Amino acid sequence: MKSTRVRQVTLSIALVSALAGVAACSSGSSGGSGKDDKAGQGTTHVSPIAALQSAEKSTDGADSAKVESTTSLGALMSMKSDGSMGWGKGLTGDMTITYTGGTMAEAMRKTGSTSMQARYLSDAYYAKMGEVFAKQTGGKHWIKYAYDDLAKLAGGSGAFLKDQMQNSSPNQSVKLLLASGDVKKVGDETVRGEKTTHYAGTVNVSDLAAKSSHLTASQLADLKKQFTQAGITTEDVDIWVNGKDLLVKAVSKGQLSSGTMSSTTYYSDYGVKVSAVEPPASDTTDFKDLLKTQGLTPGSADTSSGSSDTTS
Repeated sequence: MKSTRVRQVTLSIALVSALAGVAACSSGSSGGSGKDDKAGQGTTHVSPIAALQSAEKSTDGADSAKVESTTSLGALMSMKSDGSMGWGKGLTGDMTITYTGGTMAEAMRKTGSTSMQARYLSDAYYAKMGEVFAKQTGGKHWIKYAYDDLAKLAGGSGAFLKDQMQNSSPNQSVKLLLASGDVKKVGDETVRGEKTTHYAGTVNVSDLAAKSSHLTASQLADLKKQFTQAGITTEDVDIWVNGKDLLVKAVSKGQLSSGTMSSTTYYSDYGVKVSAVEPPASDTTDFKDLLKTQGLTPGSADTSSGSSDTTS
């Protein structure tokens, strides 16, 4: 296998898996465990801000949910994912990711795989590949991406993804709307048979801090840093909240430095048990070691540029 192909595939997997995890915990949820019922009782929505503050608290405390999402990054990538994710102690869970379009998805198709399993743990995530790719890695099916290694990817994107993977939670969408400063109630709508209230707003990075007084200085600084690292100038955020102050659906759209980004996420079954387990070491190859076998290292220009490499 050419080292250019190895670079494309390993970095594609890194980005796809990370984006799937971030999308899962940057949106909303639905369903209801006993904890959710308690959180939503007796809430009176007197304004969009008060409603969102209640939704942020309820969703953050729910800890886990089933997730369905679709994500598009212009011509670069489109994908859909589903599974169960937890966020009580960092991002954990299992997701099945299916590639539906884009140049990075094409690189994966050339390995004989159009979908993969992604497993998220506190210090790393793992991607399970197909048999064609396993033949290139000594029969090993899983690739490990340690967050510390991911942060070394050149161009700053690795640090951004590491931060997102370790710190994201579903109430991120609520925080974004609170930060917009001009959130509005769109109206009452039914989503997948459930009665919800629709809220919307637009976040502009340039005046993010000035427009909002509903988040702490630290929270605003973190949000602005995340946007800047991703090349986002504005992001439109819509969320749908049910009667228990839990998110049912979230949609975000924005412009990245590489094109248009959009993500739609549905959540259900709050409180679902999430038990992500590290794959067997005998069936796992390390992302960093895989690059090294091709003469590449995390943090080098080779791991971020599209320059050609020699064949192996």
